[in-house]
Amino acid sequence: MMKEQISFTEFEYRQRRITTRRELFLQEMDRIVPWAQCVALIEPVYPQSGRGRQPIGVETMLRMYLLQTWFRLSAKGTEEAIYDSYAMKQFMAIRFDEEQVPDATTLSRFRRLLLKNNLVDPIMALVNAALSVAHKTVRSGSITDAAVVKKPSKKSGKDK
Repeated sequence: MMKEQISFTEFEYRQRRITTRRELFLQEMDRIVPWAQCVALIEPVYPQSGRGRQPIGVETMLRMYLLQTWFRLSAKGTEEAIYDSYAMKQFMAIRFDEEQVPDATTLSRFRRLLLKNNLVDPIMALVNAALSVAHKTVRSGSITDAAVVKKPSKKSGKDK
């Protein structure tokens, strides 16, 4: 049996001393969420592959949407967080040497598709039911980004 070759980043990451709360949360959610049931709700309304660009997998988009929801991120913030957080990348099951993170526009379209087809509540009901069976609950959090912004200059009275 042949083992999958791991990247240098994965090797280095496995050598760390602690597992973060975010990583533990995402590992738990990966186990608890009824992926097949949620995907089955979305597939009938999800774009099918045709002549153009292949659509991104339903489960990949659902995982990204749930990250956005749980961490209260914008679509762009979710895209960047996945690139920035190894735990989120692992949850998404994305290998950067094979594929890229879906962009913010794609996530926004997916979110609109769920809303238009009234799928948000049924998906969350499935997730919440699975959490209940596991005797768990989720409290959404947020990731705050620090940013440097240019401070508006104050002009003195004689400069006006």
